[in-house]
Amino acid sequence: MFHVKDHKQGNLFDPWGYIGPKRRQMLNNSWAGLFQKEILPSLPVNKLRSHYHSWNGRPTKELYSMIGLMILQQMHDFTDKEAVDQFCFNTQWHYALNITSSDDDASYVSEKTLWTMREKLSTEKAYNDIFAITLDRLAKIFKVDFNKQRIDSVHLQSNMRHLGRIGLFVKTIKTFLKNLKRQHRGLYDQLDKDIIDRYLSKNSESLFAAVKPSDSNHTLNQMATDIHSLIEQFAAVSVVESMSTFNTLVRLFKEQCLVEENEDNSESKAVAKPNKDVPSDSLQNPSDPDAGYSSHKGKGYQAQVAENYTVADNSDEEENRGLSLITYIEVESADQHDANALLPAIEALEEKGTKPKEILADSLYGSTSNCDKAKENHGVEVVSPLMPGNQKYFHLSEFSFNQDGRIVSCPCGNTPQSIKKTKKGFSAVFPLETCINCESLSVCPVKKGSKGFYYRYKDEDIYLAERKRYEESPDFKDRYRYRAGVEATMSEFDRRTGVKHLRVRGMKAVCFAAVMKAIGINIFRAARYREQVNLLKISYHGLQNTLKSLAFFFKNQISAFLSNLGIEMRVLKKKSL
Repeated sequence: MFHVKDHKQGNLFDPWGYIGPKRRQMLNNSWAGLFQKEILPSLPVNKLRSHYHSWNGRPTKELYSMIGLMILQQMHDFTDKEAVDQFCFNTQWHYALNITSSDDDASYVSEKTLWTMREKLSTEKAYNDIFAITLDRLAKIFKVDFNKQRIDSVHLQSNMRHLGRIGLFVKTIKTFLKNLKRQHRGLYDQLDKDIIDRYLSKNSESLFAAVKPSDSNHTLNQMATDIHSLIEQFAAVSVVESMSTFNTLVRLFKEQCLVEENEDNSESKAVAKPNKDVPSDSLQNPSDPDAGYSSHKGKGYQAQVAENYTVADNSDEEENRGLSLITYIEVESADQHDANALLPAIEALEEKGTKPKEILADSLYGSTSNCDKAKENHGVEVVSPLMPGNQKYFHLSEFSFNQDGRIVSCPCGNTPQSIKKTKKGFSAVFPLETCINCESLSVCPVKKGSKGFYYRYKDEDIYLAERKRYEESPDFKDRYRYRAGVEATMSEFDRRTGVKHLRVRGMKAVCFAAVMKAIGINIFRAARYREQVNLLKISYHGLQNTLKSLAFFFKNQISAFLSNLGIEMRVLKKKSL
């Protein structure tokens, strides 16, 4: 039965009266007080209503506290057992989740309940709604400005073993054979005994682990032949075709193997592809088929993360104390390129009503296409440096050219003898005698022709040259320096929530964990920001009272001094007027 508690309704008697005033004040000022008063009542429990009957059956655990528990577990990076212990005995968690009863119905939860709740929230993708609701709530409370944002990606390692190619082949074949033996023993008994002994013997893994590097290609080809024979043997067997482990075996063969036809028209053979021909989105581990591979970051997943930031009005300050929140998070396999993530991020921010006017990104995001589309379609300015190019030759930005895009002079001050407009750009011709005697000819991009030295450049090159020049300006450096702050966010994301090393695997579970941890970071930041603001208020009021006391003290001292001289304060005031 669907069971929730109205957390907006007050209590006739204070359920937290047993906590002393000092500890109560600490709870209110911490993340727990913020969570109880602002986050907990707004959680989307109705997303789970379809899973329970409205009145029939045994009541569920209180669903607000269950969704809250899912957030708290991820934001503190607890295991299921640790989360259960905290839920049962931690007063701070009870305060955050507004658990006012010590009965087992309210204060106890089993690990199985955690698994069930996590599965339901993951299946419904309710974590996206929870993220949007908490972000909106915190933004309204603290009046967050979303006009300036920055974006970057962080690598996520799921709970899978990192296998080499030989290990991957062995693991995939072995998993399929074990499942076949367990589910279809009759078909398993029909297998070639050599394959069974090779992959299911007690010392099979140690044998493959001892393969010399020089023998690795031969071993891979042998395993490719074994996979090919298994696929051919069971491809027409419907009960095996429906097995997920068999489909994984087929996927591995398609991605990492091929069938070679012999020139003498004899029997074809299966071989492993060279390493360079294996795609980056190929299978990394049969236990986590959704993971990808990045040559820069490694195996696993990555999360695209955007956050807002504020710039101080006073240029002497680095950054004012405005609240910075994670505004966007999207999980994808590690093989995806960052350049493809910018526009979907801007579209998602626009849909949620948190679209920035300006977004900072590194050079991977700032392609010409991305910058133009972001400006034209969404009105967002992308502040990003160009990808570093060939530094061997002068860049077009080092040439002087007029408003029409025609070169006026080269970096050495030489003027072209003629400039011709072409379909795609311009062709500048420099005198032969001038360029031949130039000391910088070896680093100049001109090419020798019959009438002189030619330099051909496109209209796009002019645009890139203007961007290159702007990158060297103080204005760009002053704006772009705030992008470095996103690195601190990634560090905090990992240190506080362990997002880079997850306890789960598979896209569904990884998405759930990463988004919930991002919610936790926002809550931690909001609580810390509120504490800083309160301290500033206390300091301000304390300074005001001190100044008033000093003013009163000096007034009395001056009055006493003047009275000794026979002068009244009011007479002095009149004379001064």
